[in-house]
Amino acid sequence: MGIGTGKVALVTGGNRGIGRGIADALALEGYTVAITARDAGVALEAAKAIGHGARGFACDVRKPEQVAAVFAAVEAELGGLDVLVNNAGVGLFSPIATMSIEDWHTVIDTNVNGLFYCTREAIPRMQKRGGGYIFNVSSLAGKNAFPSAGAYCASKHAVNGLSEVLFQEVRDLGIRVTYLMPGSVATDFGRGTAAKQDWALQAEDVGEMVVDLLKTNPRAMHSRVEMRPARPQKG
Repeated sequence: MGIGTGKVALVTGGNRGIGRGIADALALEGYTVAITARDAGVALEAAKAIGHGARGFACDVRKPEQVAAVFAAVEAELGGLDVLVNNAGVGLFSPIATMSIEDWHTVIDTNVNGLFYCTREAIPRMQKRGGGYIFNVSSLAGKNAFPSAGAYCASKHAVNGLSEVLFQEVRDLGIRVTYLMPGSVATDFGRGTAAKQDWALQAEDVGEMVVDLLKTNPRAMHSRVEMRPARPQKG
């Protein structure tokens, strides 16, 4: 039996990219996996592809009422919640001087506010189970800024800061918190995706890291994990 047998995990934005890599890894470890996507059909199709009894739910994490409804459904239909992966995120890139207010809010509302809404819903449900694990998917952009990424870098700095506060607030409840900071990952997120295939991290690498962390002794908490390609492209 896998480490997740009898346990429930929710992965936001689990239909593709890093979220899908994590959802696949958790399902193979025996977790009953729930994923979200903004489109119900996309969520259901991805859950079917993941298999192992995975469930798909429509949710725009920018909408607190939709987040609350999904967490209530997961608890009612699957029995509770043991692992939350706050993965849903977007990146819109342009210089600060020309970035639209709408694009700014899209990034911040998704990457920061969505994480906050989900975490608030998760904590009391994990308390009912005697503890749990929250993973926040950040980025090396949360410490290494670059031009035309003002909103994205700001959002990932915020994710890091929220995570640092969160682990101090919930560790006495038996809830562990890790924020993951991957570098270049070969997904359809961002620019130059095709060129990354030969050297970048893969989504399954992040999934493997999540599983490895879940296997560590509960007395240990790895609050921050940075992940980089072993042999990045030069030039």
